[in-house]
Amino acid sequence: MPVDFLSDDQVSRYGRFAAAPTPGELEQFFRLDARAVESARSKRAPANRLGWAVQWGCVRMLGVFPTEDLSVVPEVVVRFAAEQLDVDPGEFAVYGARRQSRYEHAWEIRDSYAYREFPAAEAEVREFLAARVWASLEGPRALFDRAVVWLVDNRVLLPGITTLTRLVAEVRAQENAALYRTLDEAVPEELRQSMRDLLKVPEGKRVSELERLRTGPMRVSGTARTAALERAKDVRGLGAHLVPVSVVPAARMAGLARYGMGSKAPTLRELEESRKTATLLATVRRLESASVDDALDLLDVLMASRLLARADRVGKEEKLKALPKLKRAAGRVAKAVGVLLETAPATADGELVSVVDAWAAIEKAVPRAKLAEALAVIAEVRWIRCGNCRSAFTTGAPASTAPKSTTSTNRRMKPRTVP
Repeated sequence: MPVDFLSDDQVSRYGRFAAAPTPGELEQFFRLDARAVESARSKRAPANRLGWAVQWGCVRMLGVFPTEDLSVVPEVVVRFAAEQLDVDPGEFAVYGARRQSRYEHAWEIRDSYAYREFPAAEAEVREFLAARVWASLEGPRALFDRAVVWLVDNRVLLPGITTLTRLVAEVRAQENAALYRTLDEAVPEELRQSMRDLLKVPEGKRVSELERLRTGPMRVSGTARTAALERAKDVRGLGAHLVPVSVVPAARMAGLARYGMGSKAPTLRELEESRKTATLLATVRRLESASVDDALDLLDVLMASRLLARADRVGKEEKLKALPKLKRAAGRVAKAVGVLLETAPATADGELVSVVDAWAAIEKAVPRAKLAEALAVIAEVRWIRCGNCRSAFTTGAPASTAPKSTTSTNRRMKPRTVP
């Protein structure tokens, strides 16, 4: 079985030192505990004591014993173990001269520390990988690395790289097939056929129905809004949301939907039947929410750019229309006030000027009816405080009939009063 899905880095570091261990790794894997020190010092020859300690640390870190080629062990590892045993690091070269000792020590460590051969733990590895495949979107490379970590943590000696690669590929294929089959069996025949029809190109059209449903609004207009609502209605009408999919993890449904959203119809048509149904089901379910979101987003843009902008334009036009009237009204009031200010409060004889005389002087400049009309125009002008804390100049009903706001963000400012 080839190992094509593995990277060169994964192949090169499988059961080997990819680089010299860090100080933290030395402490974690090669620091001898009391039991290990006792076992290592039970060996008579210094070379055997050092070799035993190195093999003990290697299997803890790598999951394999370096029995075949001791040259792969970094020098820093040998020195770290030698310091703990008060042994000359050069004794490690002597340890490599007797091959039988290396194997005997490996067997001793395996039995003393309850390490298992891979066949004894294969069922557990399969169960672990199956759970990962079912619940996650991890690819074969990630699954391979997770399997290696699981084997090392559970004291299982690593098998040949081809054996583990074959196991990962096999379990992944089986679990994916089971997932596709589960979704396929939950889909009613009518829905299955409707989803198959999405992959066809209708007569007179250039793209498939699936492509049409996957394409969101491209313009901001009333026509686009209608089309977006129709699209959401068409997707919802398929009934994919009625299919029970709770047994399938959300991450797997998301992965199938992502593949379906990004693949062309001819590619989806070539899929195995159960996988095709599962992929289309996840894709349509994703479209159910996406199409509604697109329609709401378009409506929001339309409200902001069309309806509200139009209302703003109408408001500005009303303001412009009111300006000439306001100008004339202000002139009349100013003229009346000017007469009032020029009128002396009393005559030369000390007699106070009456209101009747004051009004008589004012009416010579501005008739009372015209002045009342001007005051009415000014009363219509309102300064209101908008929700965004900016003041806007608008026209409205007279103060006596204008409704009062009940919110703190829309309080009216007091109208300007005429002196």
